[in-house]
Amino acid sequence: MSVNFVQYGVGKMSKYTMRYAMDKGYKLVGAFDVNPAKVGKDVSSVLGSTDLGVIIQNNDKFEDFLLSNKPDIVIVTTMSLIKDVEDALTICAKCGVNAVTICEEAFYPQNSHPTIFEKIDTLAKANKCVITGTGYQDVFWGNLITTLAGATHKIDVIKGQSSYNVEDYGIALAKAHGVGLSLEEFDRDVASADNISIEERNKLINDGDFLPSYMWNVNGWLASKLGLTITEQTQKCVPIFADEDMVCESLGLSIKKGQARGMSAVVTSKTKEGVTLETQCIGKLYTPDECDINDWSIIGEPNTRVVICRPNTVELTCATCVNRIKDILASKEYGYVTTDKFEVVKY
Repeated sequence: MSVNFVQYGVGKMSKYTMRYAMDKGYKLVGAFDVNPAKVGKDVSSVLGSTDLGVIIQNNDKFEDFLLSNKPDIVIVTTMSLIKDVEDALTICAKCGVNAVTICEEAFYPQNSHPTIFEKIDTLAKANKCVITGTGYQDVFWGNLITTLAGATHKIDVIKGQSSYNVEDYGIALAKAHGVGLSLEEFDRDVASADNISIEERNKLINDGDFLPSYMWNVNGWLASKLGLTITEQTQKCVPIFADEDMVCESLGLSIKKGQARGMSAVVTSKTKEGVTLETQCIGKLYTPDECDINDWSIIGEPNTRVVICRPNTVELTCATCVNRIKDILASKEYGYVTTDKFEVVKY
């Protein structure tokens, strides 16, 4: 398949998405970033390869480039919240260019930021392109779990827990997990969104002011894929404090003993069908003895548990993103199409 792609955001994750896409035979035709230290340089300066003849341009050139060159797809690897990738995805939809992002909220944004979702969906439909979010959660928090559900007679509870090192993902993710905050700052800036009524939370969602943890969107995706109707959903973010001084290279911060080195976020969803989803993501600055883990249980008849120790979460995220490209290009539906509408991602 001949595919021309553009890389939007040339940070840590792009080193993998660009290489993986080129390994598949796709052609990199453009790269964009806001970092003045990168703009103007050949993209090989990020990849550590020989010159590719693709110069990293400032993001303000992005729309004109898409209109002039009409690539097949844009890979967006910048931030973790849909409002932070809104401009990039909106430009893609406006220009009729397909886009895939590893932004965690973009995985299923209609249950946390419906206004942005509907705006991009409308534009993409009108201009006949596909926008979607994917990544690690597509497989390890999504299709892996729904596949196991297919071997189950009766489900009472689906419980999931996943841990990852915030250092691996860059500045945006570390900030979103409260790294470096005191307890008071964490309660004010992160946890305050949890201590509200359902009505207040719904207002925040409708106003575009809600701050979802990653599992908030995953639970929406799981419910959609399994044909469940969520009747109530809550989240609780709890800081994880450093027991000793640490350094967060992504933020360029020294984390003092007693400051947050990350957080645990638990999302609980009750459904009309009687199935409860209890999911937890743990993002923290790791100590030397900690590692990634993915641990899920389906409780019912029968009970099933799957544990994946030391998954290479960064590489798996990027490989899933690139492997989704063929599904996006083959989609018969235009708009913001979340991956619960696609088949299981294939090698």
